Amino acid sequence: MLPSLMKALVKEEEVSSYQYKDVAVPTPGRGDLLVKVKKVALCGSDINVYHWNEIAKVLASVPLTPGHEMVGEIVAAGPDVPSDYAVGKRVCVENHFFCGDCYQCKHDERHICQNLNQFGYGRGTVHGGCSEYTIIPARYAYVLKTDITNAQASILEPVGVAHQALEEIDPSGDTILIMGCGPIGLLAAGIAKSMGATKVIASDVVAKKLAVAEIMGADIVVDSSKEDLKQIVMRETNNDGVGCIVDASGVPSAVNNCFSMLRKGGKVVLIGLLKGPLHVENPLENIVFKSITLKTVHGRKIFHSWEESERLIYERALNVDPVITHDFPMSQFEEVSVFVCVDN
Repeated sequence: MLPSLMKALVKEEEVSSYQYKDVAVPTPGRGDLLVKVKKVALCGSDINVYHWNEIAKVLASVPLTPGHEMVGEIVAAGPDVPSDYAVGKRVCVENHFFCGDCYQCKHDERHICQNLNQFGYGRGTVHGGCSEYTIIPARYAYVLKTDITNAQASILEPVGVAHQALEEIDPSGDTILIMGCGPIGLLAAGIAKSMGATKVIASDVVAKKLAVAEIMGADIVVDSSKEDLKQIVMRETNNDGVGCIVDASGVPSAVNNCFSMLRKGGKVVLIGLLKGPLHVENPLENIVFKSITLKTVHGRKIFHSWEESERLIYERALNVDPVITHDFPMSQFEEVSVFVCVDN
């Protein structure tokens, strides 16, 4: 029998922090699943929402319960839910809630729907993963196909972001530079290796992140605060430049400078949330005359990125365990926020 109340993190006003309190266990409506949450992963955007900074004001709306990287078990279903979503099955949530009617949705680009709502951000739903139970519309639920662990499943969402980025530039048989070794950058390093990249160069300014990048598969790591990244890239590529670049840093100066390290005909994909405008020096030499390909990524291909990400983990082609570093109970959310800010 389901309880009537549950613990949840709730943000009801545009202020820092959350309330940790008892709320009613929700009832699934038409097409909805009631899911018992098993594990939630922390995203960088969750820290912005916690502090309710300028980025949060763009991403989210109140009221909300945070937590969009999650896995749980179906415990009940509302009317008109297909039989594929049986009680007891494990699901993750595709947090890009698409409308199904706009141009993008009708052209298999649901992940960048014009009318996008988002689970865990208070956009189109107040629900999120930081509660004992949550509501997920079945159309946005990804049913797990393998026995990967709950911890591994909880980060399928960011793995899918990195996977889509790597698919966009296809690093197989090529050299690649990954700028920024947060979780997305680290996952990108591992996925690049699994796709057959011949040389993975990873850069950051934090030594322990670079150490994890090596574990994830980076062949060369560069502390760009102490070493000349361009000089190293050119040395490692016979002065041709790398064939592929992933920016997972969101640092405008890093993106501004990356084009000079790119080989002619090379490909760049931007994942990081840019924290300011871009200004490219020598745009003719470094962009136009190089005939580059520039891509950006928002979210995951639905549900292709999920399926491929789960497959890579299940087949042990991608080891995500080094990215999963800590495990906290939800009640310690304040300590987690302080820990993450200090750790970064």
